[in-house]
Amino acid sequence: MGSFKELEVFRLSVQYVKSIYNTTQFFPKEERYGLTSQIRNAAVSVSSCIAEGSARRTVKDRKHFIDIALGSLQETHSQLIIAEALGFIEKSTLTNAEEFISTLRGKLIAYQNSIRSRPPKRG
Repeated sequence: MGSFKELEVFRLSVQYVKSIYNTTQFFPKEERYGLTSQIRNAAVSVSSCIAEGSARRTVKDRKHFIDIALGSLQETHSQLIIAEALGFIEKSTLTNAEEFISTLRGKLIAYQNSIRSRPPKRG
């Protein structure tokens, strides 16, 4: 397997982080250490777990990190729903994010399903 940076799912997760940062920059200042921080950390966790999982030796461990990435993605979805309910984002912003989340979730699941044992090293 090549570097995690070459994975489409990783590149997509970085796009997701960028979109979350762009969206949350307009949250109220008093949310800086609240919802803004939580949603950004959860979004970053998705790409971090993809990277960390790629370095694990066992299939079980690699798949486990994708499970965590999926959980972090769900966490950001929940937080975006809360942000919309509080009036921090528009319904259209939430709808667009949900489409991206659905795509990323599908890619994460496909990646998790593709994880196989690594062949033994020669040499």
